[in-house]
Amino acid sequence: MSRYLTAIIFKPYLLGMEMDTVDRAIEDWGRERPDVDAQGLGVVSRIVLLAKLFGSRDKRALAPLGLAPWAADVLLTLRRQGPPFELSPTRLRKYAVLTSGAMTTRLDRLEEAGYVRRSMDPRDRRGILVSLTEEGRELADRAVEARLGEVRRALGTLAEGERRAVEAALRSVLVNLQRDSIVPP
Repeated sequence: MSRYLTAIIFKPYLLGMEMDTVDRAIEDWGRERPDVDAQGLGVVSRIVLLAKLFGSRDKRALAPLGLAPWAADVLLTLRRQGPPFELSPTRLRKYAVLTSGAMTTRLDRLEEAGYVRRSMDPRDRRGILVSLTEEGRELADRAVEARLGEVRRALGTLAEGERRAVEAALRSVLVNLQRDSIVPP
């Protein structure tokens, strides 16, 4: 790689961009281990850091509703199914990428709070369905508004074209990783 190209890659400020902590880490690795290509860190480290930051913001946005992000995930998964707002625990677990034990614990807590109910599946005597209660649906509607409001604020610095470009790039990486993963598409 030419010295000029290395300078541009490791020094975004030369292009009029503000450096972030990831740029500094890449620059450090370029200095300390010039024999390794650290450019992949530019994408992966930012995704990891953004996930942490978005998680904190999500938690803060849901706190006034008395809702943890894990609970919102379950309620919103059911809500987005449309009436009658129900799924089997297995399908719900796959959407949430959880073990059956973790899903059972979460459903127990949500059922105790009165947000979901479990009932026998009329199409399968061995099956169970999890559905939103009216209170759970109302809370899910408030939660999606809080969550999407926070997303709009967080992504407010991006122009529409930039947001779509980031979305397309991340979709490509996710689809590729899901091919080799247990995470359902």
